[in-house]
Amino acid sequence: MASRDHPPRRQRPGPWPPATDAAQQPPPPQLSWARRTGFKGTVSGESDASDSGQIALPKPTESGSKVDLEAGTREGSSTALPTPPVPSVGEQESKERGAIVPAPVDQSHQTARRRSAGSGPNGHVVRFDTRPRERREEEPATLPQLEEEEGLALRQSHINYELRDSPGLVPVIFYSLQHYLSILGSLILIPLVIVPAMGGTYEDTSAVVSTVLLVSGLTTLLHTFFGTRLPLVQGPSYVYLAPALAIINSPEFQGLKENSFRHIMKELQGALIASSVFQAMVGYTGLASLLLRFINPVVVSPTIASIGLSFFAYGFTQVGTCLEIGMLQILLVVIFSLYFRKIRIYGHRIFLIHAVPLGLGFTWLIAFLLTELGVYSYKGCDANVPVSNTVTAYCRKHVPRMKHCHVDTSHALGSAPWFRFPYPLQWGTPIFNWRMTLVMCVVSIIASVDSVGTYHASALLVASRPPTPGVVSRGIGMEGISSVLAALWGTGVASTTLTENIHTIATTKMGSRRAIELGAVILILLSFVGKIGGFIASIPDVMVAGLLCCMWAMIAALGLSNLRYSETGSSRNNIIIGLSLFLSLSVPAYFQQYGLIPSSNSSVPSYFQPYAVASHGPIHTRSRGVNYVLNTLFSFHMVIAFIVAFILDNTVPGSRQERGVYVWSEPEAAKREPAITKDYGLPFRIGRMFTWVKWVGL
Repeated sequence: MASRDHPPRRQRPGPWPPATDAAQQPPPPQLSWARRTGFKGTVSGESDASDSGQIALPKPTESGSKVDLEAGTREGSSTALPTPPVPSVGEQESKERGAIVPAPVDQSHQTARRRSAGSGPNGHVVRFDTRPRERREEEPATLPQLEEEEGLALRQSHINYELRDSPGLVPVIFYSLQHYLSILGSLILIPLVIVPAMGGTYEDTSAVVSTVLLVSGLTTLLHTFFGTRLPLVQGPSYVYLAPALAIINSPEFQGLKENSFRHIMKELQGALIASSVFQAMVGYTGLASLLLRFINPVVVSPTIASIGLSFFAYGFTQVGTCLEIGMLQILLVVIFSLYFRKIRIYGHRIFLIHAVPLGLGFTWLIAFLLTELGVYSYKGCDANVPVSNTVTAYCRKHVPRMKHCHVDTSHALGSAPWFRFPYPLQWGTPIFNWRMTLVMCVVSIIASVDSVGTYHASALLVASRPPTPGVVSRGIGMEGISSVLAALWGTGVASTTLTENIHTIATTKMGSRRAIELGAVILILLSFVGKIGGFIASIPDVMVAGLLCCMWAMIAALGLSNLRYSETGSSRNNIIIGLSLFLSLSVPAYFQQYGLIPSSNSSVPSYFQPYAVASHGPIHTRSRGVNYVLNTLFSFHMVIAFIVAFILDNTVPGSRQERGVYVWSEPEAAKREPAITKDYGLPFRIGRMFTWVKWVGL
């Protein structure tokens, strides 16, 4: 960026100064990746719609200025008229990569020249304008912003603690607890959905919750030490929820009466072990690096968004079974996360950061008090008796409310031991079925695509530069190993990077690897306390549905936020995204509804019937296995979204700036910059073991 001491230039835009003139300029100072490339990811949603897909270079800042992540404002900052910058090292690197470096654009010609503007990193249009000071002061603050430290080191001012920072013992304990509490819903909700669907009891749900806490802690430590080394929490993935429900509702399991939970869990374990080994091979053999060439924001965005949108049939359908509790759950999360988001308690936005656990706690307390007061107790009616076996019309009317609104803490807590040690193969020997394995292998590719977008977004927040393709491959390979552990312990789904982690890092401003590692250790210790799993198992399913409405909405929004790296105003991108999202809802609906009799009496709950498509899908060949695999895969929203977006984005012509191609650090540049080596290098000299494996190292 040009110095403030230079007067603003008023001449008409022209080409960059000749190389001889640039050589006479004093050498530029050492710059970070964000300043060299001019990246400024907009955090506030209040940006000008007319500038869709464009970003501006970082504005000069004064030391001590602060960025408000939510309000999009800067405190104590000043702006100055910019001058056209001198080509820097980052711009030279952009030229070597084939990117076009833009010339300064005058305000009077800005609209006419917008189409011919050059492309910066991630496909952004980099814009230089000379608008008056009054106009520039009205612009919302964008991130990341950088502050100078001693004239050389450049720190990202939007984050309190970066990747390698050590806040100290007391702050790191506080931030680790805060971080994991903020994503508590993502850790516990999947067991609360799939275990009852498998016919499990309160004891089974409690055991699976404890197992999830243990495996999440172990796999997070593995990822922060031997994966990408970014501060990303590993946990049960919503990507695997739909295929898990499809396997649970397979025709061969419909007749099971006794021990159905253990039998289905062993089938899930076998499929997950095989698919996880496949994912690890994709990562460690370098195939993931090849995949990165075709995975761009236009592909990642609809794929992740469709994951959140795919469970609409479950969300409010379950909330309606006990409307006063379910709606209260949703309203509290909305009020805390949106209306109370700027309220600070001791300098921390408690309501914004902990909207999910606070909403869950308040709703559970109210439901517990109503249960103790006898609101959901009806004389002569037993909630444990099925509605079909109930004699009186009075009980048939009120038994559903008793089952969904009632909080049964005595049974769940009473049956849970104080100490529980989850161990591998606790449900028995896994059963391998090639049909279910193929389904899970395809889903593991979708999970890898999800992780690619998360790696890139988190690196821009906390690290010196984005990871290299080798580091991304290493992370995907480690996720495969983590999923093998999750399958061996029996969590029901694989372990992947939680996308919600990005929102937590941005709101807490905590990107320290140490905080994530300490939180993982705390999770492991909590998994040994059986009462914690029993307490979580007592959460009514209507509250689970209410939380999932909010969590899946957040996942859909985080998926669409990947479009900020591309030109969102491009008709090409709009058509691709629109087709991908619409077909991801419409095509699976065709497969799920094909051959169904509307009034059929199925043993599968209505909100899970879309995942029983294997028995009635439109594909009928001589091979029942092929029918099972194809009917199941094409009933998944995320699979259709990925296929449509992948084919269109890689076949429809479009420039790099329009497509928003992810920018990864070059291995040669990583070796020259010590900061990148410290960010992503493997500890304990383990990196020397990978010197001969070029595709998984720096």
